[in-house]
Amino acid sequence: MGQSLAKNYIHIVFSTKHRQPLIHPPKERELHSYLGAVCKALQCPVIAVGGYTDHIHILCMLSKNRTLVELVQELKIRSSKWIKTQDPSLRNFYWQDGYGAFSVNPREVDVVISYIKNQHAHHSKKEFKDEFRAFLRQYRVDFDERYVWD
Repeated sequence: MGQSLAKNYIHIVFSTKHRQPLIHPPKERELHSYLGAVCKALQCPVIAVGGYTDHIHILCMLSKNRTLVELVQELKIRSSKWIKTQDPSLRNFYWQDGYGAFSVNPREVDVVISYIKNQHAHHSKKEFKDEFRAFLRQYRVDFDERYVWD
């Protein structure tokens, strides 16, 4: 085959260090836009960005020229540096070391977009740890609870 073709929808989830509730309006919307711009710059078109006070959800297309780990590292590094410049209270902002990344069936993209857009309502009932555990179970990811959180 002479041409490389790929279409990989990826749902990326990561939290602030120790799930500190540091992401609030109006910086929340600016952070989401910034993360979308980073995805675009890395040729990983963003479809939806959302989250809550302590975590982020990103649905994007993974570029055929990028690895997932490279994308997540760049998202965290660039956004962490940026957010620290936005407010003195955020100078000690950090993302957790790990992340979750889940492939999304093209037929389920609209469901994931809706889920990401409704994070505030969703988290009035469920905390991030419970949400993340549910994703791990849904996608049948083996995990040891001792090493998931930092």
